[in-house]
Amino acid sequence: MSPTTTPTITTAPAAATTLTTPAPSSTAPTNGSLAPTPTATLAIPTPSPTPAPARSSILGLDALFTNPVFAGGIGLAGLGAAAAFGRRALISGAALLRRQLLVNIEISKRDPSYNWVLAWLAQPRDTNTGFLARRLTRLRNLSISTATKSLSPRGVPDEGGAAAKIHADFRVQPGFGRHVVRHAPGVYIAVNREKAGTATTATGEPHETLTLTLLWMHRHVLADVFTEAHALAQSFQQGKTVVYTARKMEWAVLGKPRLKRPLGSVILDEGVAEGLVGDVKEFLRAQQWYTDRGVPYRRGYLLYGPPGTGKTSFIQALAGELDYSVAMINLSEVGMTDDLLAQLLTQLPEKSILLLEDVDAALVNRRQRDPDGYSGRTVTASGLLNALDGLAAGEDRIAFLTTNHIDRLDPALIRPGRVDMMVRIGEATRYQAAQMWDRYYGDIDEGDKGRERFLRRLDELGLFGGDSSDPGVPRRHTSTAAIQGLFQFNKGDMEGAIKMAEGLIPRTFEPEQPSVEGTIKAPA
Repeated sequence: MSPTTTPTITTAPAAATTLTTPAPSSTAPTNGSLAPTPTATLAIPTPSPTPAPARSSILGLDALFTNPVFAGGIGLAGLGAAAAFGRRALISGAALLRRQLLVNIEISKRDPSYNWVLAWLAQPRDTNTGFLARRLTRLRNLSISTATKSLSPRGVPDEGGAAAKIHADFRVQPGFGRHVVRHAPGVYIAVNREKAGTATTATGEPHETLTLTLLWMHRHVLADVFTEAHALAQSFQQGKTVVYTARKMEWAVLGKPRLKRPLGSVILDEGVAEGLVGDVKEFLRAQQWYTDRGVPYRRGYLLYGPPGTGKTSFIQALAGELDYSVAMINLSEVGMTDDLLAQLLTQLPEKSILLLEDVDAALVNRRQRDPDGYSGRTVTASGLLNALDGLAAGEDRIAFLTTNHIDRLDPALIRPGRVDMMVRIGEATRYQAAQMWDRYYGDIDEGDKGRERFLRRLDELGLFGGDSSDPGVPRRHTSTAAIQGLFQFNKGDMEGAIKMAEGLIPRTFEPEQPSVEGTIKAPA
């Protein structure tokens, strides 16, 4: 009995229905075994389900994103954002690389090394370099500094009546902008000189900065640059004395450096100059002694006496002897206050002698009072005392004060600690007159006969204080400045100097009676 075959229905997923039925057999089974019954498969297509309609967006984003114009804009915006991010990343990376590989040093014009470095940059460089290096280090923005010097004695024309020749020294230096300087083989320095938008209040001069940039691996070159620049500046001032003056709240060089005055050209009374020079040199050698004992390292000197006796000239010669500069402060200057004075004294230039002239007149406000009674801002006595020896007083300082009237000074000003040594520079003595004669006429005065005649003539005129044993000789005095003027008027003429010795007598001027016709101008 053959098994009953039932139809099998297989449903294809959402596509068609398969119907399987047995097919009629054409042969009978043999050997009592059942043979597989062949089947027939019929595929019946089934309709697919209808999709549900999509919900429309409230904002219409689907329509925007499917809009090719809008999609392209988003793409461009994305590219722009990526480019901006990449640019910023590149800039940040370059800045980081610059900070790691380069070193910058900025020099302000208010710093003394500013002019030193500019002068160093103006020096000629080695041009035996490659083609690219020569093009890279070529200076295109230049500025010029001019110095003039007379080649003949001042006021004396050349032969033939021509005017005196003047030598002009033009120094070319890098101007404002960026430059590249070759310091050594393989070592280049980028220079950026720029002018700021701000200016100095006192002078109106704009602020300037000089920036040097070089590789970090070459940073040791900066020490060589500043050493060479300082040595170059020192060579320009060799044999000269720099004079500083107070300009508002800072120090400024007063004119050109002056030639050093020999110490022997200022003739003081016997032993006076030697004592002062010895005391100053001993003070300079005793810095450690002051430090070990906790004593402020400063020293003050007061030179007093009549005018024209060589007080200021000796200070200038002393500065040349010590290779120091001179820093002057005019205490009578309008606008000089106690605070400004204290600040200037704490910022003295290195290796300089502080000079305060005519301190007796400075403490008296000689400015005419305004109608409201205001007499202007000046330095007070207490302000000067505190600046010289107070909490605001600086150290490592040599101060010289001069006065023509020591009796007008406050005793607190000349006490030890503020003034450690007082020396009177008085009228000309016999010793000074003899020394000055030898300096001016020693090469032509044979046997010193002219000097003896000159000194005898001054004795007759009583210019050395007279003779107490002879009341007939007047008691007069003269100054070394007057004797020097006499010798300068009679250059190389001893007889003329002896004959004009009477002109050394101090003159007394009586007040003139007012003229009815008014002022009459006459040649001097």
